[in-house]
Amino acid sequence: MLTIKRTDSTDQDFVDLVKLLDADLAIRDGAEHAFYDQFNKIDAIKYAVVAYENSVPLGCGAIKEMGNEVVEVKRMFVKQKERGKGIASLILSDLEQWARELGMKKCLLETGNKNQPEAVALYHKQGYKIIENYAQYAGVEGSVCFEKLI
Repeated sequence: MLTIKRTDSTDQDFVDLVKLLDADLAIRDGAEHAFYDQFNKIDAIKYAVVAYENSVPLGCGAIKEMGNEVVEVKRMFVKQKERGKGIASLILSDLEQWARELGMKKCLLETGNKNQPEAVALYHKQGYKIIENYAQYAGVEGSVCFEKLI
């Protein structure tokens, strides 16, 4: 049975999953990885989730407060062999619910527009709309940004 645990960036299962995510992104992003990596540090993340099946961590995600009732979805990841089972959708739904509980009204996120097609497909499927690249991603060709009112 799949369960979702709410935690923070000090959770060892979350940390271990993020290490797998970063290794995957280093390959996908190639020379651009250092640019993106600077925006993905987890030391200040207060809201993280880990998905488990039979006590085995399978995936994770997080939200980061941006102000004005907005959160940014960060560090979404599901282990390669577990993909295609709807785990990422469950993680994202739980993050959106947590954001609503915190009084947030909108989720923003950034992902790779060429190197992460499965992420782009997930966000479209979950009702996210493409927006102009925001903040540090403005003008970055390899990025695509999304928003969803929650």
